[in-house]
Amino acid sequence: MASVVSSVGNRLDEVVRTLAFEQHGVFHLGQLADVELTRSAREHRVGRRAWLALYPGIYRWGGAPASWHGSVLATCWAGGDGAVASHRTAAALWDLPGRRRSPVEITCRRWRRTRTTEVLVHETNAVDAPAPTVVDGIPVSSVPRTLLDLGAVCGPLTVEMAVDNALRRELVSLVDLSEVLRVLGRSGRNGVGTLRSILDVRGARAPAESEMETLLVAVIRRNGLPVPELQHVVLDHGIFVARCDAAYPLARVAIEYDSYEHHIGRVALVRDSARRNRLIAAGWVVITATAVDLRAGGRDLCRAIRAALERAS
Repeated sequence: MASVVSSVGNRLDEVVRTLAFEQHGVFHLGQLADVELTRSAREHRVGRRAWLALYPGIYRWGGAPASWHGSVLATCWAGGDGAVASHRTAAALWDLPGRRRSPVEITCRRWRRTRTTEVLVHETNAVDAPAPTVVDGIPVSSVPRTLLDLGAVCGPLTVEMAVDNALRRELVSLVDLSEVLRVLGRSGRNGVGTLRSILDVRGARAPAESEMETLLVAVIRRNGLPVPELQHVVLDHGIFVARCDAAYPLARVAIEYDSYEHHIGRVALVRDSARRNRLIAAGWVVITATAVDLRAGGRDLCRAIRAALERAS
């Protein structure tokens, strides 16, 4: 008889280990329906911390280290059918600007558990619009829905950076973003206004190649200047001169972002100097944008741009 009990226990432990290995260390009782599990067996494992209770019926296997992914997955299970990682947690899973790991944010129809500071719950009946997906085995809102939701919890600039990032990586298209606005764009929904404003202003321009380029465009626009072309290729009588971070081709004004990380060292200095010299020799005015100036509002930068455009007009 003891051997039979031991066999059942071994089978249970093996199933749990397998689930935990595949699911960031966590599992729930609904996944053990095919294994004999008594209340005493469960309490015994919880008592000796072989199973660590996260939510009622949801556990972390004691042999697995605590992890952020496991916490997010367990919280989605706790949110019930259709619950997904959303907002800044979804941005973290998609590796988008605006990402944040704590507290865990989920969207579900109704949260029936105790509220804690470790979990931020957004309740809505529109969980499935548009259809969620899975990242690293975790149910998560789609990229279009994540970008819309970020508008409810992040500033417009952060959302614009996330939009450019997602477009650049081909995680989303402008058509996708227009569609999520059509589906969820009824009056009053948080995030809709922010995303709609971003799309209205940016039009069909190519996405910026970095978050600092997005900031550059935002600063220039905020100071009342026309939006420049990004990554503009300068040719002189058909011969390649340079690829500018931003430019006003008709005025022959180039804007170069001076990134400390990418422009440090003798090789980079020689390369950048040669590039600027080629642009100047081709009749272009080169203006440098720095991170310090951009983060301070870009007044000096925009003053220089405005003067250069006025001289060219």
